Amino acid sequence: MSTNRPFVLSIAGFDPSAGAGVLADIKTFEQLRVQGFAINTGNTIQTESNFFEMQWTTVDFVLRSIEILFQKYTIKAVKIGIVPSLDYLKEIVFTIKKLSPTTKIVWDTVLKSTTDFSFLNIKNQSVLIEILEQIDLITPNYNEILQLNPNESEAGFIAEKLAEHTAVFLKGGHRLEAIGTDYLYTKNEILKFFPKETQLSEKHGSGCVLSSAITANLALEQDLKTACSNAKNYIENYLKSNPTLIGYHYV
Repeated sequence: MSTNRPFVLSIAGFDPSAGAGVLADIKTFEQLRVQGFAINTGNTIQTESNFFEMQWTTVDFVLRSIEILFQKYTIKAVKIGIVPSLDYLKEIVFTIKKLSPTTKIVWDTVLKSTTDFSFLNIKNQSVLIEILEQIDLITPNYNEILQLNPNESEAGFIAEKLAEHTAVFLKGGHRLEAIGTDYLYTKNEILKFFPKETQLSEKHGSGCVLSSAITANLALEQDLKTACSNAKNYIENYLKSNPTLIGYHYV
């Protein structure tokens, strides 16, 4: 086992197309030179273009896996993907913080598939805030952030409010009026990240890749702004790697 690469963990779903979920995360971790581990929150039946079925892993099984890994390794950062409920997510986050208070946590707020299969509904704002207080960053797109607070309709306002509890990297891939422009909201500032490339191909799982790239960069002890900026460079190279829905991680 390598001693000069930090350990990073993905807790997410298994996508057999390998374009998203833990397989995509592990590919990203390897390219960014961190040692990646993975825990599966659920198995999917899908391709890069169609989603059919979801079978969740019990939370007890996931928690046991977390405990085993943290007992042996010093895990610098964790990326969390699809989960079936806020209570499920809360148990994961609080277990990690109990085992290793300094481990950074990034939650990629995947609430539904691109074919509208719902993974998680936000019904309890108080539980959501309780979770956000324990993590370092969330990475919603414009559709997802509106679902994080159904009582509000303006993405920027929701991001500012959530940033009182955790940093928010608002991805611009689904924002038609400014495609590819991302925003980082923290308690103290709002930073804008413009795209360097304009001719990019849509990719299945691009949000997973971006969030896992940020996670890897945080494990490499980059500050949050630098981690996000470098991850944006990574995802743009990934998006332009080929014209299909599944990109190449040789970048």
